Amino acid sequence: MYQLTWTQFLETIREPEVLFWGMLFPVLISIGLGLAFTQTSESRYQVMTIGANPPELDTLLRRYGEPGVYHGQEAILWKVTDETLGNTTFNFVRNDWPAAIIALKRGEVDVIVTGSPDGLRYHFDPHNSQAQLVYMKLSALIQSPVAASAGPASVEPMTLKGVRYIDFLIPGLITFGIMSSIMWGISYTIIERRSQKLLRRMVATPMRKSNFLIALMFVRILMNLVEALIIFLFAWLIFDIRIQGNLAALLTLFLAGNLAFTGLAILVSSRTSKTEVGTGWINAVQMPMMLLSGIFFSYHNFPEWSLDFIRLLPLTALTDGVRSIFNEGAGWMEILTPSAALSAFGLACFIAGMRRFKWY
Repeated sequence: MYQLTWTQFLETIREPEVLFWGMLFPVLISIGLGLAFTQTSESRYQVMTIGANPPELDTLLRRYGEPGVYHGQEAILWKVTDETLGNTTFNFVRNDWPAAIIALKRGEVDVIVTGSPDGLRYHFDPHNSQAQLVYMKLSALIQSPVAASAGPASVEPMTLKGVRYIDFLIPGLITFGIMSSIMWGISYTIIERRSQKLLRRMVATPMRKSNFLIALMFVRILMNLVEALIIFLFAWLIFDIRIQGNLAALLTLFLAGNLAFTGLAILVSSRTSKTEVGTGWINAVQMPMMLLSGIFFSYHNFPEWSLDFIRLLPLTALTDGVRSIFNEGAGWMEILTPSAALSAFGLACFIAGMRRFKWY
């Protein structure tokens, strides 16, 4: 058992790709996205007017605007300074209606503004959230430019620990790393060795079959623990992220998540000996959970009818549990149910995988 575990560990750390994608890449993602969503940035929006500017808009642009260039075209820039929410710049470009429609289809402009006897008319896709934001900001600005330029004094940005995007992101990256590391580190390893006839040779030795699989699991748990610690260390140093809940409960949930995905990895790799097929199965398991389980954005953005199914996914249960410990101060009572469910799921997958497992 010791020799199998040590051998598997050496084979893992000798691969530079494993060290980069498993340890360094998640850190780079957390730093990049964290900096992008924690800095006060300047928002730039593109607005296109048709023909001559409407009188009410033309007066404001002459007063508050300044000449500029957008995509090689003459533009008027209306800059709104706001130290609380970040600065906003509206790029006003004048064009005709056909060109404006083409620009809107290409995503080059957010809103088209035209004049009418009844006042200004805004043309945009109502299902585009950014276009709606531009409409609300611009319409408020035109109605009261002086007040809007001064900035909303009543707005108080939420900067408490646990409510920032980086606080939401880091637990998701940790759990996604657990799933990815186990699915590729165990499933692909088994499939590749089966395709190379190595499993057949190993079975011919006095090695216990169970020891081989347990060794794979031990190495992956150790690697996942190191990866999680590295991600958390960088997040703590750069973004001052803290674990507000129970550390022992976090470790228990961490082990339950590793057990769940280990069982799933063995089930996925139990039969096939073709790496192409195995890669397809691994991606088929990973991709839906990566998109649905709330790693980079909340799964509550999906339709209401799908939420019950999404909550049943193992990555969702693991991510919600880890995130509650990080940001909500959760303890043993909150993680008992997800830990038990993940452990039972992993055990069931392991038993099913071993019953249909093919060593050669």
